[in-house]
Amino acid sequence: MRVREMHPLCCITLETPEIGDQSPEPTLLRTGSAVVYSGSDINAGGSDVGGVAGILYKWTNYHKGWRSRWFTLRNGILSYSKNRRPDHLDGDDIKLIGKLPDSNPSRRKHGKSVGIVHLKVSSFRESRSDSRRFYIFTATKSLHLRTHSKKERAAWIEALIATRNLFQLRPLNDNLNLLQNDVSISTERLKNRLLEEGIGEGLVQDCEKIMLSEFSEIKGQLKSLCEERSNLLDTLRQLEAANIEGEASGVHDGEFQLMKQFSSLGRGKYSEYSTTESSDDIEKQELDEASDEEEANYLDANECFSEHQTSGGSVVGDNMKNNTIDASAQAQVVRRTKLPDPVEKEKGVSLWAMIKDNVGKDLTRVCLPVYFNEPISSLQKCFEDLEYSYLLDRAYEHGKSGNSLLRILNVAAFAVSGYASTEGRNCKPFNPLLGETYEADFPEKGIRFFSEKVSHHPTLIACHCEGRGWKFWADSNLKSKFWGRSIQVDPVGTLTLEFDDGEIFQWSKVTTSIYNLILGKIYCDHHGTMHIRGNRQYSCKLKYKEPSIIERNPHQVHGFVEDISGKKVATLFGKWNESMYYINGEWTSKPKDSSILSLLWTRNNPPPNLTRYNLSSFAITLNELTPGLKEMLPPTDSRLRPDQRHLENGEYDKANAEKLRLETRQRMSRKLQENGWKPRWFQREGEDGTFRYMGGYWEARETATWDGCPNIFGEIDQDLLNSFEGS
Repeated sequence: MRVREMHPLCCITLETPEIGDQSPEPTLLRTGSAVVYSGSDINAGGSDVGGVAGILYKWTNYHKGWRSRWFTLRNGILSYSKNRRPDHLDGDDIKLIGKLPDSNPSRRKHGKSVGIVHLKVSSFRESRSDSRRFYIFTATKSLHLRTHSKKERAAWIEALIATRNLFQLRPLNDNLNLLQNDVSISTERLKNRLLEEGIGEGLVQDCEKIMLSEFSEIKGQLKSLCEERSNLLDTLRQLEAANIEGEASGVHDGEFQLMKQFSSLGRGKYSEYSTTESSDDIEKQELDEASDEEEANYLDANECFSEHQTSGGSVVGDNMKNNTIDASAQAQVVRRTKLPDPVEKEKGVSLWAMIKDNVGKDLTRVCLPVYFNEPISSLQKCFEDLEYSYLLDRAYEHGKSGNSLLRILNVAAFAVSGYASTEGRNCKPFNPLLGETYEADFPEKGIRFFSEKVSHHPTLIACHCEGRGWKFWADSNLKSKFWGRSIQVDPVGTLTLEFDDGEIFQWSKVTTSIYNLILGKIYCDHHGTMHIRGNRQYSCKLKYKEPSIIERNPHQVHGFVEDISGKKVATLFGKWNESMYYINGEWTSKPKDSSILSLLWTRNNPPPNLTRYNLSSFAITLNELTPGLKEMLPPTDSRLRPDQRHLENGEYDKANAEKLRLETRQRMSRKLQENGWKPRWFQREGEDGTFRYMGGYWEARETATWDGCPNIFGEIDQDLLNSFEGS
């Protein structure tokens, strides 16, 4: 693993006049109207008296892009505001970097700071793909900054290095310098004033004792606060260093996330390579900048890990040992990391205007514009449940070695992991046409998946997946209701997992609700009880807690593993959008000592290229046509669906027109089904049984023989349309 150079920013406290006096004043070079630092003129010692300031461009979000901000670096604190030109530069101790701001008074704004970064617990690095860009990382946020020129970036970097070097000249625990010397207080003036007023000597002495006692108490409190501050900053800095060392030494992502949880700092901390942040982290860090709408961050795609380096958490290494992967196939399949750039500018559409007349109705029968869709179909959405298929590989190995408890624990973690990608996914997938199919061949994961829409009324989707020592299949239907401010989606169907040794587990999904459709930020949550029933020794029951106003810790999942006698042998804790842990025995609440918990699963990092769809890195690959794949697919595959492809490309007008055309064909599906239409690759077991894969698809794929697979996305046959309209 290539380790990038990291510049740790260090502490600067205010009680260091002796160091500042030893540092020469930085000088400036003027070139035309620009003012920049000369790199050699910024001495290594720096100064805690002076500072630097100038205009930097800060990435806000994909709507506003780069926005200019006035930045000031002084006394170890980097602050920035929306002020285009400061009214004053705090005297001669603030030096300018770059061009002077616009002097037009009408464009001035108040210089109130909208962001502050304490450099003691921060780090920074330069971009390797852009000579004008650099990044500053703290434990809770990251700043993505850009200068006018390469020279200006060098000047800012030199100023940051000077800040670091200043701290390297002094010990870490010097926060109590102010109190190391005995601080005294004089009472002479007060005594003289009281005596002038004719107050007796005894009363004056009593007043003096009271004042000195109060001062001594305040001094003790101040010393205690300074010690707490010093300990806190020392701890944060050590964690920052551990963060960097953990990444540099190749610690697996899952283990590293667990280490951070044990340190009670939660998720979303930044390291040398960890330059992404979730939407929750962004909202927390930008609460003081709500008017700036900075809800997304900019990332360098060239500087981020590819998905296979971080996926799978701490078990990837074990997986690789226990299972042989086709190395040649893995080398040939290169998955994309972002969606295509949109061709058109997106249009705003009111969701309420579209569905206000459908309160209480089934939304699967409501035709919405393409703007409310995400560029994947429900068939592909089924495959998203297999993102963490390594959990089933690990479950197979545990059962093979005789550890049935760890097998069902990993199966339970897999059942929860399927919900991880739903966070922030506010758009609906495309409803497949009757007979539409989707295949997914992922040799790097050791899985092969296939799905088909087998019924139009009721809408049923059947899928089948084969992995390393296991098979997974399901048929599912969604019943949704719109209740004005929210949508409730109830899944109908059973998911079945069968291992090669004959052990079978079955479960059904819980209810999903989408809130704040009319007012506020849209979000989804899952609630209900999931029963994972096994045919041997163990079963599992998981409770997805329903959100409430007083719930301060949402997305909680709590469950138990029971043996045949009903005894609870293990307890599971976690969040469906983060991670799952287990502990042996029965526990009604999460233990305070997190070190006794064992990690089962942790969510993969979000992709570096965020879009409004909030697709995971895995979901971004689902609709991709890799080289040579199109010629091998049947005409029914979702990747060939034109409206979905146009939406992915950002061609919204074309996507909407194609969606309307295909909905005309979709309305014919029920009539076709009544006339005896049958699925091509699945067959129902019994009259009301589940749909099972009959086989034959992958064999037909090898020869590209797609007899009986109509071109369902093509132009509508006029004779067929006439017969449909006349019936």
